[in-house]
Amino acid sequence: MAEIKTKLVEIKTKPTSASVEDFINSVKDEQKRKDSFVLLEMMKKATGEEPILWSNSVIGFGNKRYKSPATGREVDWLRIGFSPRKASLSLYLSVGIKEHAEALKKLGKHKTSVGCLYINKLEDINMKVLKGMIEASLKRK
Repeated sequence: MAEIKTKLVEIKTKPTSASVEDFINSVKDEQKRKDSFVLLEMMKKATGEEPILWSNSVIGFGNKRYKSPATGREVDWLRIGFSPRKASLSLYLSVGIKEHAEALKKLGKHKTSVGCLYINKLEDINMKVLKGMIEASLKRK
């Protein structure tokens, strides 16, 4: 079988030196702003790392190089993170959110896509379940 060549792909979303706290404080929706500070502390505690603002909208913790098994392409990305988007809080917990299928059944009101978990507000979910999902994502190699 032929070996798949690796190729590092450059993506638009990149780490910046901008202040995470200033970014969160600029979020207009008060509930999203409060929830963002809760997520910030939760992820800080879980990772033991300081947050980095990626491209002025995503708050990330850690760095990881992901490799597509299908194409061999690689991309540098955050280990876990979130973004207070206008419609909802977008959480980036792993490459494939389906890994958390059992936990998602117990989480509460949410939506998902391939790699994201969407929550309107933290009061809609079970925070212990979310904490477990964060910890599980961090244990993944």
